[in-house]
Amino acid sequence: MPAFHEILFPLDVALGSRGGPERKTEIVTTGSGREERNARWAHARRRWNAGYGVKSLDTLSQVVAFFEERRGRLYGFRWRDRLDHSSAAPGAEAGPSDQLIGLGDGTRTEFQLMKTYGSLHAPYARPIAKPVAGSVRIAVDGVEAEAGADFDVDPVTGLVLFAPGQAPADSAPVTAGFQFDVPARFDSDFLEVDLAAFAAGEIPSIPIVEIRP
Repeated sequence: MPAFHEILFPLDVALGSRGGPERKTEIVTTGSGREERNARWAHARRRWNAGYGVKSLDTLSQVVAFFEERRGRLYGFRWRDRLDHSSAAPGAEAGPSDQLIGLGDGTRTEFQLMKTYGSLHAPYARPIAKPVAGSVRIAVDGVEAEAGADFDVDPVTGLVLFAPGQAPADSAPVTAGFQFDVPARFDSDFLEVDLAAFAAGEIPSIPIVEIRP
């Protein structure tokens, strides 16, 4: 991913932000009143306003410094989504059997971390590109593998690479548990802050948008 800094946006601010996933659906209404719906994006794109997490001038100054170092929209960074940053259910610890990331064939050694949403009608598989270093656990056919010996994970891409001779057997399910960040950037080259309004309780607008790998 070009123009990206492997640094986490101030966590206390991110955890107080407001936002969520966005989809792009094209809807055409015919003359009979019927609708034709088409998904323009294969993957959702998340947006947040980090201003809700800014509670003091010191915190605001920290965000401004982060903004300046990223040169506004130029450089991406890691963002921790309070709602969705783990392979496990909210409040549960990530385990090696949380998410199916592929099936072995006896020779395949590379698997992309994935998180699946839903199960019955149209489950959505989301590629995970920014796992938290040291958080990834992998199991093959229900048996947990050893990080560093059986496999390694690229924290920049989310790619799991099995060691030579450790390729999962044919049809063996490969599962993973992990925490992850979202690649993101500022969605404005201008941060407008009215200090008088801020002192009166008005939040600044600090738009953040997900970057697709």
